Amino acid sequence: MLHKHLSKRTIKSQIFSIVPALFLVLSLAISPYAASTAHAAAPAPSHIDAVLLLDVSNSMNKSDKNKIASEAMKMFIDMLSTQGDKVGIVAYTDKVQREKALLQISSADDKQDLKDFIDGLDRGSYTDIAVGVEEAIKVLQNGSDPSHEPMIVMLADGNNDLNEATGRTQSQSDQELNQAVEAAKKNGYPIYTIGLNANGKLNKQILADLSDKTGGKAFATDSADDLPQILSEIFASHLKLKIVPVQSITANGSYQDVTVNVPNANVLEANISIMSSQPVTAKLTDPSGKSVAIPSGDVLLSKSKTYSLIKLLTPQQGDWKLQVKGVAKDKIDINLVFNYDLELKIDPLSSNAYKKGDKIDIASHLFSNGTQVTLSNLYQNMNAVLLATDIDTGTVEEIPLDNSGDVFKGTFEVKDNHNYELKVRAEESSFYRESDTVKVNAVKGTAGTGSTGAGTGTGTAGANEEPTDTSTSSKTLYFIIAGVLLLLAAGVALWMLWKKSTRGFVGQMVLEVRDGNTGEKTYPQYKKLNGFRGKFTLHQLLQLAPELKESEKLIFTPGKNDRLLVRGGDGLTVERSGRNADASRGMELKSGDRISVLLPSVDKTIMIEYLV
Repeated sequence: MLHKHLSKRTIKSQIFSIVPALFLVLSLAISPYAASTAHAAAPAPSHIDAVLLLDVSNSMNKSDKNKIASEAMKMFIDMLSTQGDKVGIVAYTDKVQREKALLQISSADDKQDLKDFIDGLDRGSYTDIAVGVEEAIKVLQNGSDPSHEPMIVMLADGNNDLNEATGRTQSQSDQELNQAVEAAKKNGYPIYTIGLNANGKLNKQILADLSDKTGGKAFATDSADDLPQILSEIFASHLKLKIVPVQSITANGSYQDVTVNVPNANVLEANISIMSSQPVTAKLTDPSGKSVAIPSGDVLLSKSKTYSLIKLLTPQQGDWKLQVKGVAKDKIDINLVFNYDLELKIDPLSSNAYKKGDKIDIASHLFSNGTQVTLSNLYQNMNAVLLATDIDTGTVEEIPLDNSGDVFKGTFEVKDNHNYELKVRAEESSFYRESDTVKVNAVKGTAGTGSTGAGTGTGTAGANEEPTDTSTSSKTLYFIIAGVLLLLAAGVALWMLWKKSTRGFVGQMVLEVRDGNTGEKTYPQYKKLNGFRGKFTLHQLLQLAPELKESEKLIFTPGKNDRLLVRGGDGLTVERSGRNADASRGMELKSGDRISVLLPSVDKTIMIEYLV
């Protein structure tokens, strides 16, 4: 067999000798066609990376005695997509009480894990907002996906309450908070703040400034009862969605009919939230009149003390009938938030350089999963405007666009020799979309390059030019593609051999050390695993601290499908889900799993969470 005669170094060198050739052939094959196909790339659906930042100081016992804040945060989690989003949690007082690194949601169990974590949070003394904000930013920095939409959702009920015994001053806290805000701005982390003003002492301005400076939104309420609605608003706002109030009813003890309209076929998910202080039951009928079980394959149900959330996956367009039965005289609020896979783009302009008086034709289309939407009724149900910003003066002109077909179109006239930014905004009752900004340069008064004339490269061939032999070009392309495939197959085969011989790790571990005597915990430490090969010990992750030497008995090796295999030596106690686990024969960890390792000689516990 080939792999028996190749060393790791030989395999690796052959791979790297093939890679440049692959790139060369690919560039030759692709470059003539890149310009014509670049626009067809399909963007992935947008996902959220959210950190829920919770004030768990003792004052919350009075302002939120029924723990509605926890219920609202759990509903926020339930509204997220069934797969792909990430959520982290930071609970703080004047220090980080508990923390959960970003967990990627892959199943209902992942959401339940997050909600259980929230239910397990305890209260503590004092409050220092800077500590919480700093840690939330670190969680995003350590685990956020660059292709996701990051956000921080912060719930606080008052001002700082610093522990004088620590020597911490308000000035120090303010300085650290300002630094944290700058870091959030730099990284593009909007902070949505919710001020719970139950005792009338909330400093709204501090929270409003946090939101304003980072591109988030600030909310304040005197009642914890408003929190589920506010969390729904934040979820919708971040994804450019709108909450659709369906109906508020007073329960009579019998089933009451509510109509839920799914407006078009581009709805990915419909989140029906039913908020009530008493238990509620529901029945569902689809637009064809067929009864649909709750839950079932494409209908998910999440229930808590104060809400039920019904999530319809890729629901059929039309009127759904929801029947709701609650306790007599109980007030039931029903809202709807759709999640869409829609993107708005402005068609390329003929030029980005114009002069005063030029008229620019604007056309903008909706795209679903990279494919242009041609459903004219979707366009006609929306209002679209062109927002033209004069960069030199700051003035914004709003120009209505025609939506009578399957396009938003209009005309912008250059008013002066200035720089402009153009953006299209389209909205309807349940969502809105904004296009990327297009820049127009009219400062120098140069004529647009899109006007007719020589040198554009778009005219017909000259009379003396030889026609292109398309059959020869096609054959050449086929040979190139065949060569690419052969080289790629050889490269993949060698790569798999080398990868198997140097198997490494993926993901990271989050470590916390708890002192059994004092109960204090260290801040979470994030340890990337991609630098290890073959195996490593817990002692290595703990930076070979002498007092924790017995942790070298816990050994990690890579498993299949991004799993970790854990094996513990004699005398080492490993707990999983609060119970002793037998690690002597090996146990498997998948992303999101947590274990605790007890070190009896130093009375310390190492808490470990594995994340991919």
